[in-house]
Amino acid sequence: MLHLSLLFTLIIGWFNFSVGSTGTPTTPAGDGVVHAVLFYSPSCPHCTYVIQEVLPPIFKKYGDQLNIIGVDITQFAGSMLFQAAIERFKMESGPVPTLIVGDQVLIGSADIPAKLPGLIEKYLAQGGVDWPDIPGLAESFSGVQTSEAQATTPPVLETTTSPATSTETPLIPSTPASTPTPSSLVLIGKPDNGNVWDRITRDPVGNTFSILVLVGMVLSVIGVAFLFRRSPGSLLPHPWAWAIPMICIIGIGISTYMAYVETTQIAVVCGPVGDCNAVQQSEYARILGIPLGDLGVVGYLLILIAWIIGRFVKEPFATYANLAMLGLAAVGTLFSIYLTFLEPFVIGATCAWCITQAILMTLLLWLTVLPGKLAYSGLREGCLPQADVIPETISGLNSRAENNNGDSHDEEETHTKV
Repeated sequence: MLHLSLLFTLIIGWFNFSVGSTGTPTTPAGDGVVHAVLFYSPSCPHCTYVIQEVLPPIFKKYGDQLNIIGVDITQFAGSMLFQAAIERFKMESGPVPTLIVGDQVLIGSADIPAKLPGLIEKYLAQGGVDWPDIPGLAESFSGVQTSEAQATTPPVLETTTSPATSTETPLIPSTPASTPTPSSLVLIGKPDNGNVWDRITRDPVGNTFSILVLVGMVLSVIGVAFLFRRSPGSLLPHPWAWAIPMICIIGIGISTYMAYVETTQIAVVCGPVGDCNAVQQSEYARILGIPLGDLGVVGYLLILIAWIIGRFVKEPFATYANLAMLGLAAVGTLFSIYLTFLEPFVIGATCAWCITQAILMTLLLWLTVLPGKLAYSGLREGCLPQADVIPETISGLNSRAENNNGDSHDEEETHTKV
């Protein structure tokens, strides 16, 4: 896999194009060369597949007739250029990899290999095609002229034979020999991902909202811990008890959608706040290679199953299920705090769906704390009924206990009067 995390200063490699005095790419459309721009993320497995598996045979076939610039959208300069491309070509805020050639936009690791060869043939028959008309792309070219002048040979990929003679450390790291990066692909961007304030201000509205949610979640954990310690625990009233499965169903729906987006690499419908695609394409969108959407589906399903057991299955399984439900909600909330922290402070983007998931999990934590504490108290005091005793729910046990307490009080009053 490409190790691209240290990439990206704005560089222009050794491929065939020139920069005019105005900073605009001046390669004529009739030079017999097809020029394209690839937007990608270093942590995106679909991008790695396109760069390492799809492009090498295409470059081998067309050679100097094809030149592509890769732009890392996780870097500030790259994200600005991608946003300009989205507006210029009237795209939705889409996923990566996105390749633009001429006026055509190819999205995803299925679309690019399926359509790119045909487009190359089409444009070569027309005498080639110039760089896509992306606002800011010309300035990116122009901005590196100074760095080019300072080096006799520009920084290059390991697969080329020309050494880098710049006094700076080459910013494009080596790639495995078995899957070399195409020698006609130049990757551009910006090495500095900015400080924390820069990342927050990339999306001030969305990131401010995620910070407020993060604070609320932390306070909720503190409040639930205090309630668990101080309260004897109780069952939820009937309407509130049914809120738990409803929240789980909503959470499963959102998680399923996010898993589908990751699998198919379609654009996320995010709404007016945040940048769900930037979060979805970050290196934090997977844990040990597993999409977070899949983990979310599993987590909500486990909580839903625990709720069903706690409500409809005989003791002692109901008590264990209520305690497990609290534990699952607590783990989910703590994990949501971690993910919500990453969005404004590390990634620099907020996902509305992720924030919704975090809120849902926090609500589940509040709803499960009292039944969980009641189950914990029963286990600790060793007063659970056995499985072969008359099947009763916890609510039945509580009701009978209250009746017994009432009868004992009546007997005490009777003895007192006598």
